[in-house]
Amino acid sequence: MGKTKSGDKGGAALKITVLMGGASSERDVSFASGTRVAAALRARGHAVTAFDPVGKVLSVEEEKGYLSGAVKKAPPTPEFLATLKIPGSLGDHPAVRDADVVFLGLHGGQGEDGTVQALLDLAGIRYTGSGHLASALAMDKELSKLLFRAAGVRTADWLMAPATEAEIVSALGLPVVVKPSKQGSTVGLSVVKRREDLAAAIELAYKHDDEVMIEAFIPGRELTVGILGDEPLAVGEIIPKHEIYDYECKYTAGMAVEEFPAKLDRADTAAVQQQALAAFRSLKLSGYARIDFRMSPEGHFYCLEANTLPGMTETSLIPQSADACGISFAELCERVVRLALEGERSPRRA
Repeated sequence: MGKTKSGDKGGAALKITVLMGGASSERDVSFASGTRVAAALRARGHAVTAFDPVGKVLSVEEEKGYLSGAVKKAPPTPEFLATLKIPGSLGDHPAVRDADVVFLGLHGGQGEDGTVQALLDLAGIRYTGSGHLASALAMDKELSKLLFRAAGVRTADWLMAPATEAEIVSALGLPVVVKPSKQGSTVGLSVVKRREDLAAAIELAYKHDDEVMIEAFIPGRELTVGILGDEPLAVGEIIPKHEIYDYECKYTAGMAVEEFPAKLDRADTAAVQQQALAAFRSLKLSGYARIDFRMSPEGHFYCLEANTLPGMTETSLIPQSADACGISFAELCERVVRLALEGERSPRRA
C-alpha cells in the first residue's frame, strides 16, 4: 500500500508501534495512556500497532476494553509485577523492528528509567521522548535534585535512607515526604507528620524500590508545566481532594480540580516556565516532559520532579497543558512523533 498524507501538517503516514502496559506499578495507567495515543494517531492516518512488551500485540477488542476502562484506584501489587518481565530481545520483535517509530506509552519502572530506551538504541529503533541516560537521570530523584540545584533550580532539602528519626527531624523538620527514589505516580509515597510514623513510611517505600528519599514537605500550591520540544506549555494548577496529588487523585475523575492556565500573574507564570525549562535542560531531556512544582506561601517555586513519559489519559496533565495552548490531543501525539523522527536527543542550548 502506498503512503498517504497524514494530518493537517501534511506528513507522510507512518507505521507506529505504541508500547503500553509493561512491568511497572504504573501498568494500568500505561494502558489508559497508550490506547488513547493509538486511537489519536490512527485518526491522523497512521498505521498503529498496540504492543504490551511483557505480553503480546493487543487485539482491537483488547484496545477498546482499555480505552473505555478507568484506571483502578490502586496500582498493581509488587507480587504481581514480579511475574512480568520486558525481554532483552525487545528490539527483535516484529512489532518493534518493523515500525518507523515506537511511541513509548510506558510509565515508571523499566519503561521510564532508560532500560527500554537502551534496548531500542541498541536495535537502532527510533522512539519518542528522552534517551536512555536522560531517562535514567530523571527517574532517580536524588540525581535529579542534584542536577536541578547545579542548574539553579530550587528544590526541597532531602536525606536518603537509612537515616535515624533524630537526623530526619533535625535536618528537615516535620512534616516530611517519604517516597521511593525511582518510582512515579506517588506509588509508595507518604506524608509523615509524626515522628513515630517515620519507620512505617520508610518500610512502605522500600517495598517499591531499594532506595528511599525523605524530603522536606513544601506547603503551598501544586503546579505543573508541560514541555514540548524545547518550549514550555501552559502552567497548570492541581487542587486535589486529598492532601497530596496521589495515585487516586491523578487517575480518578472528580478527585482533583485542574486549572489550565493556572491563576498566576504574568511574572510568576514566566518564572515557573523558565524554571521548568531549566530543569528539562539540566537532565538533558528531549521530545516532551512534564515538570512538577510546589509554590510556597512565600512565592518560591520548588521543583518536585521531571516526568519523561507523562500520562496521556483522559485526566492527565500534559494534554491539558497543550490544549490550553491550542494544541489538540491528536496534534500533541503527532508532534511528539515528529520530534522523535528529527532524531535530536538533546535540547537546544540558549
